[in-house]
Amino acid sequence: MKGNQYAVIGLGRFGSSLAKELIALGYEVLGIDKNEEVVSEMSNKLTYTVEADSTDEEMLRSLGIRNFDCAVVSIGDDIQASILTAILLKDLGVKKVVAKALSELHGKVLHKIGVDRVIYPERDMGVRVAHQLVSPNLLDYIELSDDYTIAELSVTRKISGHTLKELDTRARYGCSVVAINKRSGVIIAPTAEDVVEEKDVIIVIGTNDQIDDFEKAVHA
Repeated sequence: MKGNQYAVIGLGRFGSSLAKELIALGYEVLGIDKNEEVVSEMSNKLTYTVEADSTDEEMLRSLGIRNFDCAVVSIGDDIQASILTAILLKDLGVKKVVAKALSELHGKVLHKIGVDRVIYPERDMGVRVAHQLVSPNLLDYIELSDDYTIAELSVTRKISGHTLKELDTRARYGCSVVAINKRSGVIIAPTAEDVVEEKDVIIVIGTNDQIDDFEKAVHA
């Protein structure tokens, strides 16, 4: 198991998809939902599951929620419960709080109460968000097929100033840089002599494992 622990509150379609993908990526996940049936169904798929009301501060405290690296509020259709849960998580000191918004207005409120990241599920699939949560400089992630993924990675200080030839991603990691997004514009099909700089975003194609290995190497 990897170090980070995640709490996913609300195990509907989005929450369960996100939670299962985090498990598949090797992380520990606590799933919380007030529906007994849902909790029972997910109990053998997640590290821990709890049937509980997430607007109950004492319950969250008793679960040691402040010790989790990240809590995701993915409550289905109760905006009030979503907002109250997010406030409690911030108050209890959870390092990173991510919440699903049901509308633009809901999203604005979540931003105002200090939620670190707001997700719009119709735009952000659970699987995609799971990868973004665990990779700090992974900006976007789209699965092209079972084998291939295209990802946007922010250029870190570690590789800034290097040419693509020096990075040699294909030989070292098996993945290829297919574009570089610079402030001056996007370079499509960059050459080996193109240099990446810290504010750039590189678009990489490869398998999940290849991109994961490359992302870890540039972030180390």
